[in-house]
Amino acid sequence: MTKISQIAIIMNDRSYEYDVYTLVIAFFQGIRTKVLDPGEDGAAQADLIVEARIDPERVFLQLCREREDAEEAGVTDESVLMPSVFETRNVALPEGADRSTVKNQVKRNLYEMLRKLCGRDLPWGSLTGIRPVKLAMQLLPEGASRAREQMQERYYVSPGKADLAVRIAQRERRILRGIGAGDGYSLYIGIPFCPSICLYCSFSSSPLNVWKDRVDEYLDALLLEMRSCRDFFSGKPLHTIYVGGGTPTTLSERQMDRLLCAVEDNFDLSGVLEFTVEAGRPDSITREKLQVLRGHPVTRISVNPQTMNQKTLDLIGRRHTVEDTVRAFETARALGFDNINMDLIVGLPGEGLEEVTHTMQMIEAMDPDDVTVHALALKRAARLALHMDEYEKISFHASDRIMELCEEACGRLGMSPYYLYRQKNMAGNFENVGYAKSGKAGLYNILIMEEVECILALGASGSTKIVTGDGRIERIENVKDIRNYLDRIDEMIGRKMASAPAYCH
Repeated sequence: MTKISQIAIIMNDRSYEYDVYTLVIAFFQGIRTKVLDPGEDGAAQADLIVEARIDPERVFLQLCREREDAEEAGVTDESVLMPSVFETRNVALPEGADRSTVKNQVKRNLYEMLRKLCGRDLPWGSLTGIRPVKLAMQLLPEGASRAREQMQERYYVSPGKADLAVRIAQRERRILRGIGAGDGYSLYIGIPFCPSICLYCSFSSSPLNVWKDRVDEYLDALLLEMRSCRDFFSGKPLHTIYVGGGTPTTLSERQMDRLLCAVEDNFDLSGVLEFTVEAGRPDSITREKLQVLRGHPVTRISVNPQTMNQKTLDLIGRRHTVEDTVRAFETARALGFDNINMDLIVGLPGEGLEEVTHTMQMIEAMDPDDVTVHALALKRAARLALHMDEYEKISFHASDRIMELCEEACGRLGMSPYYLYRQKNMAGNFENVGYAKSGKAGLYNILIMEEVECILALGASGSTKIVTGDGRIERIENVKDIRNYLDRIDEMIGRKMASAPAYCH
C-alpha cells in the first residue's frame, strides 16, 4: 500500500463524525485527516479515503485510494479515474435501531476494516469516546470474568487492557462506597500561571512573567467568586478540594496563604477527606511555600518531574533540573508530607525504554505515595503539535513494554492502579493511569473521572458540574482567558447563581 500522508473522511451524517474520526486517527496518528461532506472538494489529494454512509436501514463503509488524475497522467483510460477499493462493508441495521446500536455497528465494522488494512490491533480496540473504567463498572454486575470477556468481544480491547480496566473499576467501586460518593461535592480552584509553558502543554495557562504584576488582581476576582458561590452546594458536605492549574505554587508565600485562608473562611472543612495542592513544577517549590501549605489542612501535594532525564527536560521547556525535583521531594518529606504524587509522561520526544527505565529507577529511590503515568497526548493547542515538522528526527515512542515497565516499578513500591483515563492522539493509543499505595489514592481524581459527584469550580477555565438525581450532568463553564475572566467575573458568578440547584435556594 502507498505511504499515507493525507486522509479524507467522507460522511453523509456528521452526527457520527467524532466516532469515525477518532477511530481513524487512532490507527493513523500524526496523519493529516479531514472530514468532508459527499461531493465536497478535497478528496482527490488524499492517499486514503474513508467513506461512511449511514441511514436508518444500513451502514455503508468503504476504504479506497484515489487514482492519479488522468489528464495529468496523460492517459485516456477512464479506469484510472476510478478509486482503488481496499474493502467495502454494507451492513443492515435492525428495524428501529437507536443511536447507540448504529454507533456500535459503525465502529465495530470500521475497526475491523482498519485493522485488516494496517495489519495491527489497538490496545483499546474500538473504544474512543467512552471511559474504559466506566464501561467496566457497568459490566461488573455480570462478574469480573464476564466483564473482561465482554470488553474483548464487543470492543476488541486487548486482554491486558480489559484486565486493567476491570481491576481499576473494582478498586474504584470499593473506594467510592467507602466515602459515600454521591452525597457530597468537590471544590476545584484554578491557578492559571506557570513558570514557563511546556512544549507539549495545551492547558489554559500563561507564563508567570507576563502576569506577575496582576496575580493579586486575579486572586481578588477568584476570592470574589469564592465568596459569592460558597453556598452553591449548601446542604452537601464538601468531600475533596483540589487546587490545580497551571502551577499553584507560582503564587508567592503571601498569596498562597491568602488563598488557603479564604478557603477555610468560606467553606466547612469538617467533612473534607482530601485536600490537594498541585505543587507541580519543582522550580516553583520552595521550603517556605511548603511550610505555608503545612500551616493549612492540606493532605496531598504533587511534585511533577514528567521525566528524570535532563536532556528531555531541556527539550520540552521544563526549566528545572533533575536535582530540583529530588530537592523539592525531599524537602516535602522532611516537612511531614505523607501523601506525595508524582506525574510522569511516557512518549516524550527522544525517550525510549532506556530513558523511561532511568526515570523509574529514580522514582523508586524517592518512594512517592502516588504516581500518575501519562501517555503523551498531542492536543491541537500544544506547540509540539503545531511544530511537529521541527521534531521529525526525534522519536515519539510508547509501547506495551514501556507501560508494563512503569506498572512493574509502581508495583515494587507497593502501588496498584486506581484510576485511568484516555485522550485523543495519545502516544501508542495508550492511556493515563494513576497508581497509589493503600489509602493514598487520589479521591478527587476518581470522583472527576466517574462523574458521580458535583464539582464547584472556581477560577479561569473552571468547569462546574451538577450531577442530577437521574445521572445527567449539567456544566457551567468559566471563560479560559485570564483577561476575560477578570473583566467578566460578575458574569461568571451570575452564570453559576442562575443555574444553582434547587436545594441552594
